[in-house]
Amino acid sequence: MNLDALIDFFHGLSPESVARFPEFYSADAYFKDPFNEVRGVAAVQRIFTHMFEQVREPRFVVSEKVVDDSGVMLVWVFHYRVKLWGKGEAMAMRGVSHLKFDAGGRVSYHRDYWDAAEELYMKLPAIGMLMRGLRRVLAA
Repeated sequence: MNLDALIDFFHGLSPESVARFPEFYSADAYFKDPFNEVRGVAAVQRIFTHMFEQVREPRFVVSEKVVDDSGVMLVWVFHYRVKLWGKGEAMAMRGVSHLKFDAGGRVSYHRDYWDAAEELYMKLPAIGMLMRGLRRVLAA
């Protein structure tokens, strides 16, 4: 496992570099986040290709890494601009990726943890307004 090369890959991720996932992920890699659960590097590539279709200027910044014998935790911030709402304003989503590697050093397990309610739904115009109102009612 070359963790620094993998982090550099995520820092420089682009629509063109999605083709490089097989360099870092095993053919049958497992990936899960709050919206997806797939197996296979081609399926992982489709998720990241879709990301580039949905948001502008997506960029991952890994700020911390925790490494032990059983895997890695990467703490990251995902910066992006919204295409469909929010007038293209800059947004940030915070999360953690839990990675495990196969014998060849490629990612075989990738699980992303981030709070869809706080990091995404609260930022949607109509849904966010309803959720903020509900939060105020529940806090009272």
